[in-house]
Amino acid sequence: MTQNKITELFQIKYPIVQAGMVWVSGSKLAAAAANAGALGLLGGGSMSPDLLRSHIRAAKTLTKNPFGVNLPLLYSKIEEQIDVCLEEGIKIFFTSAGSPKKHTPRLKDHGCTVVHVTSNPDLAMKCEDAGVDAVVAEGFEAGGHNGRDELTTMVLIPQIVNAVKIPVIAAGGIADGQSMAAAFCLGASAVQIGSRFAATQESSAHENFKQAILSANYNSTMLCMKSTVPVRLLKNEFYVKISELEKKCAPNSEILDYLGSGRAKKGMLEGNLVEGELEIGQVAALIKDLPTCHDLVKRMIEDYNAQRLKLSPL
Repeated sequence: MTQNKITELFQIKYPIVQAGMVWVSGSKLAAAAANAGALGLLGGGSMSPDLLRSHIRAAKTLTKNPFGVNLPLLYSKIEEQIDVCLEEGIKIFFTSAGSPKKHTPRLKDHGCTVVHVTSNPDLAMKCEDAGVDAVVAEGFEAGGHNGRDELTTMVLIPQIVNAVKIPVIAAGGIADGQSMAAAFCLGASAVQIGSRFAATQESSAHENFKQAILSANYNSTMLCMKSTVPVRLLKNEFYVKISELEKKCAPNSEILDYLGSGRAKKGMLEGNLVEGELEIGQVAALIKDLPTCHDLVKRMIEDYNAQRLKLSPL
């Protein structure tokens, strides 16, 4: 592949970003993705400031290539997390779950590159006005927390590409060279991939969770809790209970009480497939093995190049 705006922005070999997922994207995954030529991201959303510092330092011992941190802006300790990242020399920030307007100027003043995750063109334009260097346009096929507009990746990407002048990174439903090629045809400059990297050898996801991903089929995931905190996850007993509460129009307070805290950790990190929140994308149905990050990226690039050759002129 030739270099483009994103590879130049991050100084990486391939225009592939390993998403910074909670409980999954630790130092081993971020470093392995970086060593494979992608941009690795630490998932700061599930880390205390001290734990984030330790993962940053561990990643530095595992790779000499660029890596960054994903930070949900609504996290109560976001200020401390940013302080830690800046103290440890992090220069690439992916932000999500909130407005980038408050923190982007400070990060830019420190010479950092800032990317914000968004789910519709209006929000993408606001991100551009806030000064971010690129946006992730995430369709609602994606796993984990999602936008409320339910825009699919195929219709979202060209709308955001047309709405902003900064580079667009496509996300949601991308797991192989075929979907990567499709994203580029829609105008994206790179792809961000979560679910496929969650199912790798270096991922910190529990083995039970990884096997559940491999067993998923076309209807194994569902977007739920749309009235509170929209999230796509694998169907299990926890999902069934939440669905029952929603069907009887339970108040949001009751749903949030049942959700409690630590559900994602219980499922994704500790492997409780019954009571845990198992955040994964629709593309899980296409995931059938657990490669290393090196083999995954290599396979994706080979597949991408093969797909390009199939796009013959009409």
